[in-house]
Amino acid sequence: MKIYLVGGAVRDALMAQDRATPETSHVDRDWVVVDATPQAMQEQGFLPVGRDFPVFLHPQTREEYALARTERKTAPGYHGFAFHAEPGVTLEDDLARRDLTVNAMAVAESEAGNPASAPLIDPYGGQRDLQARVLRHVTDSFSEDPVRILRLARFAARFPDFSVAPETLALMQHMVDHGEVDHLVAERVWQELARGLMEQRPSRMFDVLRACGALERLLPEVERLWGVPQRADYHPEIDTGVHLMMVLDMSARLDAPLPVRFACLCHDLGKGTTPADVLPRHIGHEERSAKLLRGLCDRWRVPRESRELADVVAREHGNIHRSAAFGAAALVRLLERCDALRRPERFADVLLACECDARGRLGFEESAYPQRKRLLFALSAANAVDTEPLAAQVSASLPTDAPAQARAELGPRIAHAIHTARAEAVAVALNASADPATSG
Repeated sequence: MKIYLVGGAVRDALMAQDRATPETSHVDRDWVVVDATPQAMQEQGFLPVGRDFPVFLHPQTREEYALARTERKTAPGYHGFAFHAEPGVTLEDDLARRDLTVNAMAVAESEAGNPASAPLIDPYGGQRDLQARVLRHVTDSFSEDPVRILRLARFAARFPDFSVAPETLALMQHMVDHGEVDHLVAERVWQELARGLMEQRPSRMFDVLRACGALERLLPEVERLWGVPQRADYHPEIDTGVHLMMVLDMSARLDAPLPVRFACLCHDLGKGTTPADVLPRHIGHEERSAKLLRGLCDRWRVPRESRELADVVAREHGNIHRSAAFGAAALVRLLERCDALRRPERFADVLLACECDARGRLGFEESAYPQRKRLLFALSAANAVDTEPLAAQVSASLPTDAPAQARAELGPRIAHAIHTARAEAVAVALNASADPATSG
């Protein structure tokens, strides 16, 4: 039985050495076991957990150890594989099934404490490509798994100074042309998109997906934004797709959480459906964005938290941008539409997404976003209103023998009284503020 550390842990250790920087935190370590059987693994105390192929948990560290294996394509899509794991499968055989050369390197278990200084097992030129900053497929078996297109695009977002090898891009285009991405399951698409959105430069993921044609198949609502003009006085970058990528990269720069980054991705989808005769204006694009967002989220089963935040941002980002000119009543209406009074933490994320949108424009990257401070100030003033006495006062004004119609109107009357009181409180707070960012 021979054990090797493989994949990302080896890659990241070598990258840290090349760049003379602290090792990137690759938490998960992947282990491959050669010349072993499932029975031998269990006799050593390993716990079997693999459903599709032999994977085991180490009895002490609980890390995953997989028997060296090969795989064979049996049907389209992600699940269409047959696996072969026998003692005769070599380490080189196992590395050959991996996606990229930079992920197909290994070191012996005895050297795993310091992979960068260990004798490197590198049959496919991973170290060479690492030094050249190239993402290259190992073998043509890359084309058998469409998830690898998404994984490579995600790696491009993680390592933005890496290029994609021309032959790898051509292979990805071939996969798209032959319908492989059409067989991807929703859960895997969302998983890879979410991870890519959280990388160092999310725009690179979409650059790669566009270049191979996969974006048009997976996210046509996003793909159609390129080439759509915007007013140059608001958007010096003009192209909506370019703006979208700037917004995404701003979300990474501001360390935004995943729901905010997803909201940034989807906030302007409606601009792709603006009639040509009204361009470069985009009147009503917010509601069109929200409608397109619903279809996208249904298709890829986007989690509720991300879906709901993106919906608020799509519908209200224009109003939030314009809110510096809003009076107290309009501010309270905006807060109510955003459900900010009930969910202030989510509203803070809405404002962060809007800041990414405002600063994701050519020449505005370092600009302040005073709307955030003013809206949070207004929210604080509105939330300070004690609503229970107001509700009781309105309820007490209703006679006990009031007709059914009057009783049915009680709820709206209470809501109106609370809204009015909140607007008055916001007006007082804005007028009393000495801060130009929050004053009325």
